[in-house]
Amino acid sequence: MSKLAILGGEPVRTRPFPTWPVHDQDELNGLIDVLKSNEWGSTKGQRVKQFEQHYAEYHDAKYGICVNSGTTALYLALKAAGIGCGDEVLLPGYTFIATATSIIDTGAVPVFVDIDPDTYNIDPAQIEEKITDKTRAIMPVHFAGRPADMTALLAIADKYDLKIIEDAAQAWGSEWNGRKVGAIGTAGCFSFQSSKNITAGEGGIILSNDEETAQFARSYSNCGRLANGVWYEHYYLGGNYRMTEFQAALLQAQFNRYPQLKAIRDKNALLLDAHLSRIEGVKTMKNDPRVTSNSRHIYIWRYQKEAFNNVPKDKFINAMRKEGMYISPGYSIPLTVQPVLKNLAFGPRGKRVDIGIDYASVSLPETEKACYDEAIWFTQNVLLGTEEDMLDIVKAIVKIQENSKDLVK
Repeated sequence: MSKLAILGGEPVRTRPFPTWPVHDQDELNGLIDVLKSNEWGSTKGQRVKQFEQHYAEYHDAKYGICVNSGTTALYLALKAAGIGCGDEVLLPGYTFIATATSIIDTGAVPVFVDIDPDTYNIDPAQIEEKITDKTRAIMPVHFAGRPADMTALLAIADKYDLKIIEDAAQAWGSEWNGRKVGAIGTAGCFSFQSSKNITAGEGGIILSNDEETAQFARSYSNCGRLANGVWYEHYYLGGNYRMTEFQAALLQAQFNRYPQLKAIRDKNALLLDAHLSRIEGVKTMKNDPRVTSNSRHIYIWRYQKEAFNNVPKDKFINAMRKEGMYISPGYSIPLTVQPVLKNLAFGPRGKRVDIGIDYASVSLPETEKACYDEAIWFTQNVLLGTEEDMLDIVKAIVKIQENSKDLVK
């Protein structure tokens, strides 16, 4: 057995994994074209409009509204769906903070539901017990690119007359039973932030098949204007959340190569599944035939420390990094104990605003287990590597397991 790198041995690998973002002359040509056109804003140019149409068509949606971030997309989609002050919106506890803060920004109240440990998505079996007479919507997160159980969620939404706003920030082209996510519920929201599989540095888009929701989302994103109205007439309380033509040029170039990169990620994820599932103490995500496409934004597996001589998750991760692995512990704490939520710091300069919920007392055992003990992430750039790169990951895990006693001395 070779000595662990964290203890002075030779690492499994010294060469880097692929970097992100991927770009070539197509991005540069698009930016130069916009620069020379003198039409840099979407109110004059055509690139944002063209990208909206292209992206919506790809996801089988009638309407697409580009905005300046995925966070903005969530906020505007909620408003456009009629969610407002005092309404309750159900969401998972294992997600990025924007899923919750977008709800708070509308004046609504986030109500957390635990995750299914086999998927890391919201657990439909725990939703109905959280529904009250104030519940107006569910915001499932297609986490890591894996679609949430939309069959179960749609049935619950239909039973209780609820809206579904899909947080599809990581799920470009993911499918549930052959249907692209983002256009299954009332509206769906995607992100083009720097780490995402399609990126312009920042940006987002709202998709919908509901005309009224789409019209309000577009108005709210464009200072409350109407599509065919007079420029200086404003009908609703909106803001300037528009995307620039430069961002749309980058996104179109990124989107053109997306199917090719998605195929590489998918191949490597399946390879990791095959190898890692054979290692004791490594639990891969459960396969589900209803997931007919997965964007593979993050590769997740569950670390079982009992098979590693009870080495804590953080110490395992440090050992993996020393072996040359690009690895993340994921979210360090559940959303319910994030300072902003624990302290109800929703007012100006963090002023406490009592909304009737003590988030610190909310129990989400599977979410807590994911944050503190189990969740291991490989980010999407890792999945753009070679088969040899994937096998290096497997070698590193096996090496640490075989030498795990040395980490507890």
